Amino acid sequence: MTIAGRYAASLGCAVALIATVICADPLRAESPDRWWAAGDGRMFPAQAGYSDASGTVETLLSGGPMPTSGHPFFEALGSNGRACVTCHQPADGMSLAASSAQSRWELHGAVDPLFAAYDGSNCPTLPQQERASHSLLIEFGLFRIERPWPPRDSAGRPIKPDFEIAVVRDPYGCNSAPAYGPQAKHASISVYRRPRPVSNLKYLTAVGFAFDPKQGLALPRDAATGRQISGNLMADARAPTLEAQARDAARTHLGLATPLDVGALAKIVEFELRLFTAQRFSEAGGFVDVDGAHGGPRVLAQSEPGQLGSIGRAVWSEFDDWQASASPDSQRQREFRESVRRGARVFRERTFLISDSAGINSPIGFGNPVRNSCVFCHNMSQMGNDVAPGQVDLGTTNEPFADPQPQLPLFRITCTGEPHPHYGRTILTHDPGFALTTGRCADVGKITLQSMRGLAARAPYFSNGSAKDLRAVVDFYDRRYDIGYTEQEKQDLVNLMSVL
Repeated sequence: MTIAGRYAASLGCAVALIATVICADPLRAESPDRWWAAGDGRMFPAQAGYSDASGTVETLLSGGPMPTSGHPFFEALGSNGRACVTCHQPADGMSLAASSAQSRWELHGAVDPLFAAYDGSNCPTLPQQERASHSLLIEFGLFRIERPWPPRDSAGRPIKPDFEIAVVRDPYGCNSAPAYGPQAKHASISVYRRPRPVSNLKYLTAVGFAFDPKQGLALPRDAATGRQISGNLMADARAPTLEAQARDAARTHLGLATPLDVGALAKIVEFELRLFTAQRFSEAGGFVDVDGAHGGPRVLAQSEPGQLGSIGRAVWSEFDDWQASASPDSQRQREFRESVRRGARVFRERTFLISDSAGINSPIGFGNPVRNSCVFCHNMSQMGNDVAPGQVDLGTTNEPFADPQPQLPLFRITCTGEPHPHYGRTILTHDPGFALTTGRCADVGKITLQSMRGLAARAPYFSNGSAKDLRAVVDFYDRRYDIGYTEQEKQDLVNLMSVL
């Protein structure tokens, strides 16, 4: 079926929705085509749709289909058999779902390049043939990220930190073994993080402010181009540009011994900037780009980044006019669409007190506490990331706010200069986050906000995978800020996020 035919079929299907049966999305591609292995040589289609926990996620490639044979995003460039696509799967919203890692282990075990010892196992010193040695990737979708200690600047020069770090708990040995950890000859800190999607990057690289309003500092500039840097790419901002991110990934995750050449780098970035990913179809609500709704990846490809209301649309107003089908039997669909509309209003209008969150309440501060809603930080129309650059500590990695994570290492941070504005002089954290880039105690636990599109395709959530599903995300915020969401509000927010 042609793309035009598929779309026509999908519209016909949407009209035919009834209460007990929701039509399948004809665009879906399933196993064995679901997994993209390095060197597959397949054509990357203009539209790639895959089933997920909510319905169908779609990645649109602007400019039409692209051959992947020989393309550096799809070929194994380094020593471990991986390509960029290995950890950025179209079926997982250009990220990697823990369920996909589980499937790969069941099919191939440790020989699959996904489980390369360097970062696809909990630590390279562990017995690599055992499932337990890869438990963080298999169960939580986490890769090991090894950061130098002390931190280094963009030129590789050591930064003198204003805090000390001690290992309190080290389940796998990568923070206390002879070759790893802050006491090793080549000192490092190992943390474990989810891969961020390489899609919708037009929005993540957009600069919404001339300065970083979270710190009151001028934005850094790309040394190669002189352009200001958004700060919304990596979890800890260690790679400020797409080019720097590709170089870092090639060196670490792909095991490339020599830097990417200029031509390969340009092809990777050009491909990534053509990708737009969002939920296309909901099993409960139908297609998200019909009946007055304006969801799906096409709106992302056609729109431009803008702050709340700046291009005439408030955040998630795409679903404010999502009308139920004309079919008199589609009660389930009508109820779900109304729930999504309510969820969008809760997201924008339900205010609560935000307190003790570095990047919000300090250092320049909007007050502590400050009353606002979810859109205070998730304010970019069409996308839901933060139009203001910079990192925020929501408490996902720092005690006492973080949910118990016994599977992760635990560090004790001791500020040697000024105490942290919200934690004091001593902090317990699973991941120091942005502080491993800046060396500043005030940045401990700060993480770059996640992209909100294609969420249903890439569980679990938060940088450390601590929220197993979308309900767990809502529950965390409800506890963290003592919001007091009703059960209906929680379900409405979950339903909203499931169609993004």
